Amino acid sequence: MRCPYCGHQDSEVVETRDGESSLRRRRECKKCNKRFTTYERIENVDLIVIKKDGRREKFDREKLRRGLVRAAEKRPISTDLIESIIDEIEQDLRNKDTTEHSSKTVGDMALRKLKKIDKVAYVRFASVYLDFGDLEDFGKIIEKLT
Repeated sequence: MRCPYCGHQDSEVVETRDGESSLRRRRECKKCNKRFTTYERIENVDLIVIKKDGRREKFDREKLRRGLVRAAEKRPISTDLIESIIDEIEQDLRNKDTTEHSSKTVGDMALRKLKKIDKVAYVRFASVYLDFGDLEDFGKIIEKLT
């Protein structure tokens, strides 16, 4: 790290502190002995969702939140639980080898998580996500659950 005072290339880390989204490091130049602070932060790469029609858009946590909240309406599912589902889905997507994911992948992940938590919310989310056309579609998914 180059010293901002004398331009010398060599410095020593004397203190490191974790911040919310970054590391704060106090450094000391080995030439002029002046101290300075540097910050390191993780640069998140944007996740891209490929829609059914081939369009690409940024992963939108808020869009996923709206769908989950709507499915969980009047159900015993806390907003904290919904947030943790969104966090888990985003983390799972980031852990994959690619930054581009189909909307089907995202929807399937949400369905799997809802199925474990609340069957009614699962059916509600599935009805929109899977684009149910009639009552038979509801009957088929309910049969699978029972």
